[in-house]
Amino acid sequence: MKTLVIAEKPDMGRNIAAVIEPKAKNARTYIEGEHYIITWAIGHLIGLAEPDAYDDKYKRWNINDLPIIPEHFKLKPNPKTKDQLKVIAELAKRSDKLINACDAGREGQHIFSLIQQHLKMRQPVQRLWISDLTPETIKKGFEQLKDGSEYENLSKAAKARSEADWLIGMNGSRAFTTKHNVLLSVGRVQTPVLALIYDRQKEIDAFDSAKFYDVEAFFKQGDSEYKGLWQGERIQDEAKAKAIAAKVQGKEGRIQSYDVKDTKEYPFKLYDLTLLQREANAKYGFSAKKTLDLAQALYEKHKVISYPRTTSNYVTEQNIPQMYKSLDQFRSTDYAKFAEQADKKYVHKNNKSVCNPSKVEDHHAILPTNKMARNLAPDEAKVYDLIVRRFLSHFFPPAEYKVHTIMTEVEKEEFKTTIKQLLSEGWKYIYADQKKDAKKSRSKKEKDDDDDAQTDEEVTTPFQLTANEGVICINSEAKEKETQPPKPYTEGTLLKAMESAGKQIEDEELRDAMKDSGLGTPATRAAIIERLKQVGYLVMKGKRIVITQKGKMAVEVIRGAGVDLLTSPEMTGQWERRLNQIAKGSASDEAFMENVKKFATMIISKVKVQRRVAKESFEDQPGEEAKPVRSRKTAAAKSKPGEKAGGTKTAAAKRTTPKAASSGDMTASAAVQVQAPPEKRVAAVTGIAPCPSPGCQGTLIMGKRGYGCSHYKTGCTFVIWRDQYGVSLEPEDIASLAVHGKTSRMLQLDDGGQIKEGHLILADPVTGQLGMDS
Repeated sequence: MKTLVIAEKPDMGRNIAAVIEPKAKNARTYIEGEHYIITWAIGHLIGLAEPDAYDDKYKRWNINDLPIIPEHFKLKPNPKTKDQLKVIAELAKRSDKLINACDAGREGQHIFSLIQQHLKMRQPVQRLWISDLTPETIKKGFEQLKDGSEYENLSKAAKARSEADWLIGMNGSRAFTTKHNVLLSVGRVQTPVLALIYDRQKEIDAFDSAKFYDVEAFFKQGDSEYKGLWQGERIQDEAKAKAIAAKVQGKEGRIQSYDVKDTKEYPFKLYDLTLLQREANAKYGFSAKKTLDLAQALYEKHKVISYPRTTSNYVTEQNIPQMYKSLDQFRSTDYAKFAEQADKKYVHKNNKSVCNPSKVEDHHAILPTNKMARNLAPDEAKVYDLIVRRFLSHFFPPAEYKVHTIMTEVEKEEFKTTIKQLLSEGWKYIYADQKKDAKKSRSKKEKDDDDDAQTDEEVTTPFQLTANEGVICINSEAKEKETQPPKPYTEGTLLKAMESAGKQIEDEELRDAMKDSGLGTPATRAAIIERLKQVGYLVMKGKRIVITQKGKMAVEVIRGAGVDLLTSPEMTGQWERRLNQIAKGSASDEAFMENVKKFATMIISKVKVQRRVAKESFEDQPGEEAKPVRSRKTAAAKSKPGEKAGGTKTAAAKRTTPKAASSGDMTASAAVQVQAPPEKRVAAVTGIAPCPSPGCQGTLIMGKRGYGCSHYKTGCTFVIWRDQYGVSLEPEDIASLAVHGKTSRMLQLDDGGQIKEGHLILADPVTGQLGMDS
């Protein structure tokens, strides 16, 4: 008998096989060697069953059938990957031992646990727990395999998370949808995130801008010149500001106080996933999902970084030798000029800004491996560059400054100046070549925003004043300013808010303390943001996140039902904290689930007595802020494969009756038939989904060879042929294409004779032409 190794994805399986069974035979769906058989899960092969698996009555959505609370949750294999599940089942019969080699995290543990449970595999289990896929790490991981029982609590936490999301998403989505006759997706995590964006927009809408005036004066003493800002209560009278500026113009003054202090600035923390996503969004405009996908490719495909789905910004003492090896290999790369000047003495076990084992749980910070990076795609190279530079910066000394703080008095008016004089750039040398480019690329708007808060001036030339000598005011002016509303969220700033459970905490230590109670996890936050876009709650305008009318009304009807807790970031953050405690064995998963069931029941009781809101209230009106920059037709043509084009009125908002429930924060399907509440029965809508063709109010219906629009007689040409790319499309595929712009399930697609795994996308919403994103 052999040992069966189950990896999470094919690439991971092949990497492992190359190390432990280099002469093994590749059988396409598995690799078999002398001692090991290596196969893979292709992600989630098994999920929680839909409600109709418990009772046929749940096929129709009826608020009187809620809540749905299974005594025991049923599992359902993914029909599109059932063949791979059969492969694992057959291989398990030939094995006397199992090795869980799925991703070293909560979701990876869950994927394996579901397979083990569904297939009733009773063999003893060992766990491979590694942070990168280099041969050295894989070899060491197999030498240090852990007993599977050590991860039992992690499995319990993953199971509790999955079932809690099912209970809240399934019951909440069905309740609010049937009550208000509009497809409303509700989730344990996605709803509080939507509420964050809603509340920020409310602050912006309520903001009343006011003018004020700053008085700036420019002083000279010998060869030294500096600028000072008038000190006093905010001036709202233009005449007063101009009078002060005129009063000090050309006059002599004195230095009231002059303080010089030496300071040091240390490198920024190593990246965890959320911090990497935030910075990639700020610098390159990458979405959280895109950054995660790029980082995952750097980890799995190229093997040039460590495990990216980490919550830690630190390493342990055991990681330091590997960091030294990585530094050495950079001396023969494009980073040679930095690596040659780097010094290993700055990275050691006593440097707590780098090495802090108490803050490393499952995985250390994201690090480059000692594998040479070759043939990276342009966007992969950008994310890799962020990681490498942050890593290299810790091998340099701190940047050193003299900070000059000056209070200058002229005609009894006081002006404050702070000047940071750079003495040694230290680690900032790593970013010196980017600094000029960054200055050139900054827009006027960005500069104006900075000016409001910028009182420090940084100089590289020597600066010195004589405290007991006078100065002269060589110029002065009154500058008109305007108070600014809170800024709309970008994906980067939203990730920061999710990480701290909605509390906008600037203090890094406090943010760290709240990391285990944030909204979602680093691995799921990107998917949550994407989900909110897909269901029509959010649209993007450049980097800004804009909430749609549907998104606003979703929050209002949820709060209006009296279930404010469902929109509370703090409460959901506490749930995430409890899941972490379950994973550590310090909290009960059973007690957690009992509380979730009570909460789901309370949601239903509140919604049942709520008053229905008119469907039109959920629809954006022409000219509203949520209106996208481009038309749907143009956006669809320009969208990247797999990305949904922006639109003010989503397909989900046009229809009234959804078919399947949300199974947590990640899934919800289009509507086909729903039974409305008894107080106001409506005829069930027949058809698959609303026609996505711009301006069309028709419904997609099934024909002999495909799916066309019910308004074909009045000129709509939209049609999707059933058989394309080697697959036969089902009604649920058409619904997903119409509502989300892509199939929800992964398909085995025939691309000119080459079989690829991927999604089909709606390339043209006018004709129904499809493309593939594999």
